[in-house]
Amino acid sequence: MTEEVLARIPLRDVQVGLLHLFIQHTSAALTLNENADPDVRGDLERWLNQVVPENAPYYEHTLEGPDDMPAHVKASLLGASLSLPVRDGRLALGTWQGVWLCEFRQHGGPRRLIATLNGE
Repeated sequence: MTEEVLARIPLRDVQVGLLHLFIQHTSAALTLNENADPDVRGDLERWLNQVVPENAPYYEHTLEGPDDMPAHVKASLLGASLSLPVRDGRLALGTWQGVWLCEFRQHGGPRRLIATLNGE
């Protein structure tokens, strides 16, 4: 997820709290993972594509293209939401952690997130 997206959330006003992110789609996901080495993204994508391949003969939901059903499965595996700690006006993530918005369709289109911030 881009720093620009996260910058629009008023974290600076929260000393201690929780940010909940939810993606309103069934073929994309949110996850928290290493964000320093781009090889991690490529490795995860290759692993997911091997575990959940396109054009598997057992898929029945195929009207929207060969990437649609695999996208739904991948989204279910990773999840639609994250709850992240906020401390001193910033996300309290580990040194290498970053929030990823994972798009599983070849042409997914615009995505919408709901961000709920609670804290003091």
